[in-house]
Amino acid sequence: MRIALIGTYYTPTIGGVEKVIQELAERYVSDGHEVHVFCSDFDKHKRIEKKYEVINGVYIHRSRYWIKLSLNTILFPGYIWDLLWQKYDVVHSHVSQKDYVFFAGIIAFLKGKRHIHTTHCPWTDKFRPLSVRIPLFFAELIGNRVSYLFCSKIIAITPWEIPTLKKWTSERKICIIRNGMDACFFSPVKNNTFKQQLGIKEKMVLFFGRLHPTKAPDVFVQMAQEILKERKDLDFVLVGPDEGEMQRVKEMIGQEKRIHVYGSIQGKEKIATMYQAASVFVLPSYREGLPLSIFEAMASGLPLVATPCNGVPYEIEEGKNGYLVPYGDIALLKEKVIYLIENPRLAKKIGGINKKKVKSYTWDSIAKETFALYDSY
Repeated sequence: MRIALIGTYYTPTIGGVEKVIQELAERYVSDGHEVHVFCSDFDKHKRIEKKYEVINGVYIHRSRYWIKLSLNTILFPGYIWDLLWQKYDVVHSHVSQKDYVFFAGIIAFLKGKRHIHTTHCPWTDKFRPLSVRIPLFFAELIGNRVSYLFCSKIIAITPWEIPTLKKWTSERKICIIRNGMDACFFSPVKNNTFKQQLGIKEKMVLFFGRLHPTKAPDVFVQMAQEILKERKDLDFVLVGPDEGEMQRVKEMIGQEKRIHVYGSIQGKEKIATMYQAASVFVLPSYREGLPLSIFEAMASGLPLVATPCNGVPYEIEEGKNGYLVPYGDIALLKEKVIYLIENPRLAKKIGGINKKKVKSYTWDSIAKETFALYDSY
């Protein structure tokens, strides 16, 4: 089968959507299919010079972007010409409220081909700038309704999305396929030296994600500072690429030696080492769809403290496999983290529950579920 995947970014850009596209693409190549990825030539910081290349068997087509409305809203119409003139058996677009969802759907419809779309849950507009909220208003009012007409199937990544999607499309078009993680996270890491590399001897509380305002690394730092006023037997680690918050976070930390900023980590094995060095995983975001990090942390046997954003409460049951704390509630966030640290048997029990919960959430399973949609419509 010849498959076209479309999204704003692709590797080496780091992000959840980019990871989903890459995991699907490389598995389909391994299964003998021809996979082409269409994206912009922007990596969130600069243009990528190489417009066409093959990475792990996946053909990458980067179109020059014309307009950048925000970090994740980029217009790069070059993909249209390739979709028009090349033959693909299925087109799979990623992230709703993008212009390419409409154009890819129209082209697939005119060619009598299937168009599968994964929403990636972009429905929370809290704190977005006016320059983004205005086009999103029209995208919701008109764009989604029209774009979804040309979708063979719409993949929601969490049940939370269903009521929203039903405003624009028939429920029979909608199915739920969660995000996933690599099976390597289940495997215990031998001779884990992650903490030693940072000079950490105490228990470690982890933040892992893009240093972007939506991920709220500042909230994590505030919580850490409050805890460190009372005890010095914990270290707090932030790991992730800078998307506008790195300098602010470093200024907040100042001279505090027990709060560490590591930057981005590449490679599944290194990321698994990071998770398994931690005692608690904290996700303080004010906006999420269904973050890959919660499944990776669960597979690593960690207890979680997270904000109840969109799809997160469908995966974390209060007190059973983690704790949910409203965004910005530093006192409660502090309380839950300390509770897990002071009750290691409970933390271990929660970690075991999490490992069992995500047994079927591997990328191999997700890819098979998704490909079934390619093959049946």
